[in-house]
Amino acid sequence: MMTDPTPAQTSEDNTVIRGMPIQDRITWLMHRARCHSVAFQSPESFLARSLYLAQHPTAVIALSCMDGRINISVATGTPAGIIVPLRNLGGRFDLGWPHFGSVLAGHIRSMVGQGRRTLALITYHYSKGDSHRGCAGFNYNTDAARSHTFDLKRQVEAVFGNGHSTVYPLVCGFETDEDALVLHGSSGEILDLSTVPSTIHDTLPALLVRLYPDMPNQMRQDLLSLVQGNISHIAEIRHSNRELDIEHHEWVIGIGRGFDWMHTPNLALIIGPYSPDLADPIRKAAGIIGANMQCRRIPDDGFLLLAESAYHDIGADRARAELKSIFLSEFAAGIIRAEFPNLKEKMHVRSAVIAWPSQLMEVIDCSAARTPSHYTDTELDRKEFRNAS
Repeated sequence: MMTDPTPAQTSEDNTVIRGMPIQDRITWLMHRARCHSVAFQSPESFLARSLYLAQHPTAVIALSCMDGRINISVATGTPAGIIVPLRNLGGRFDLGWPHFGSVLAGHIRSMVGQGRRTLALITYHYSKGDSHRGCAGFNYNTDAARSHTFDLKRQVEAVFGNGHSTVYPLVCGFETDEDALVLHGSSGEILDLSTVPSTIHDTLPALLVRLYPDMPNQMRQDLLSLVQGNISHIAEIRHSNRELDIEHHEWVIGIGRGFDWMHTPNLALIIGPYSPDLADPIRKAAGIIGANMQCRRIPDDGFLLLAESAYHDIGADRARAELKSIFLSEFAAGIIRAEFPNLKEKMHVRSAVIAWPSQLMEVIDCSAARTPSHYTDTELDRKEFRNAS
């Protein structure tokens, strides 16, 4: 199976990059986005995705934290563009959130219209080597993060049914030291893929039947492909003897959707546009950036705030994506300027759109695509947005 076309940087590369002046770091990041799009559009990548979907028709969604170490496509050796990622601080989601509920329901309706079932991977993450390499969004409390995923699983079942014939919510841990998946079975049994030898692939189908007896057969076969890919990936990680970044070194805050091209450990804090209270994760992300500068984990000459909105079609769809991206960047920048005055002069703001079919990211000329005048940096606007339904 094909891996992500833009593989993660090595620890040595990351150290060099995050020590560059901020303008050089931004230039490097934009080049990385272009390289991802070129690779994604290549004949090999296109054919790999087409072949994979023909063999594995189940649609896969991954609900995960904004932590840049977590990329389910890379960890399972799945071609880029197959698994749809939805990210938010700590992997916190609630189907009562109007926008998140609409995004999830709309995607599932689209898949049903194509005759496809949906496997929803509801993830939490942790580090077996050091709890402080775990989830900062849950204050490194893995039990709390895991409990939240089961609450979300129950919400998915309440909305899409307990029979699991069309939508199957699967709680899944992600151990970041080795990128290992930890599968939680329907009866409480747990399968940690880091403990499964790569030599016993023949027994995996029976293990999955035991874990998920109510899962449709085709979906189970498609899950098997993810499991086998993860076991192989874990073996590669162990063979590479990669160094682990223990501390935060992020210098990018990403807000919006479409950031899978940015997969590099400790590069970015990614905030999905799903919660009605976006201010809270923005504050937490800005606090982490400020601490990184204060502790000299990154240069204090600046950081990047990058808003990104995805679109499928040219015309109105792209135009709306431009407005969403500009609004998100202005909204986030306004909060940071008001509440983190020590960061406002160090903040470099960019708005961008990304085309889902090509993964081409384009930075917007905000002067040519202005948001309406009521998108201002005022406390009233922020309160109205937080309370919007």
